[in-house]
Order: sequence, then C-alpha cells, then structure tokens
Amino acid sequence: MDGVAYPVRMKKLLVPIDGSGAALRALDQAIALAQRSPGCSIVLIHAHEEPLIYGEIAVYVPRSKMAELQRQHSEDMLVSAKEKLKDTGIPYTVEVLVGPIAQTIAAHAEHIGCDAIVMGRHGKSTLGDILVGSVAIKVLHASKLPVMLVR
Repeated sequence: MDGVAYPVRMKKLLVPIDGSGAALRALDQAIALAQRSPGCSIVLIHAHEEPLIYGEIAVYVPRSKMAELQRQHSEDMLVSAKEKLKDTGIPYTVEVLVGPIAQTIAAHAEHIGCDAIVMGRHGKSTLGDILVGSVAIKVLHASKLPVMLVR
C-alpha cells in the first residue's frame, strides 16, 4: 500500500439499539460515517427474542397483550436514537425484529443489503465474553458483513 487512505462509500448501515450508552455511541459513529458517504442511510433496529409465555402466565396475559407490551418496549428503546438522527439530514428507517438476537441482526443486515453493522459493545472483559457470550461478539461471528464494535 502507498499509505493513502482510500474512502469507502457506504450506502446503508445497520445500527442495533438496545437502550445502552454503547448503542448510542455506535449510532454517533454511524452518523459520522454516513456524513462522509453522501447518499448513505441508516437502519435502526431493536431486536428481541420471542416472548416466552408458559404455565399460568398464559391464563392471565394473552399472547396479543405480550406482543403489544414487547412492541411498546421496543419503540421506547428507539426514541433517543431517532432523536439523534432527526436533524442530521441522514435518511433512516426504524424496524423491530423478533428472533434470536445476534443471528437475527446479522441475517437482517445481509437480507436488506447493508454494507456494514455498527453496534455497541458493553465493557465486559474478553473472559466475560467467552463465559457469558455477548451479542456483539455473536453478531461478529454470524455476519458476513463488516461489523464495527463501539465501546
């Protein structure tokens, strides 16, 4: 290489939002990348597992009520992220996904033609990631796309 940085033109970045500071810092990085790539858009997502309703809970809380509560929770998670994007001029969409979180994020990014995933990584140690497993590390392994992890 000749030491010259060649710009990479991004068209679409997927940013998972989980309500954490790390996710919002990842969004800040995605915004900075998008501002350097004219025409780039951002896809904000909140992914969650299918709610488990079993035993006596199903008698008192119908599946439709659980789905409504989950949808409202997901929308609440995305409010601050939408506020950050509101005045940037960057086009964005918002989606709520249901399924195994890491695999759903990776598969959806590929399915909708994203160029990269930009996501927050919580401050666990490498040993903590190995023992417990973080969503970010699982996405990194599950995705064929570049994944930028932001602390």
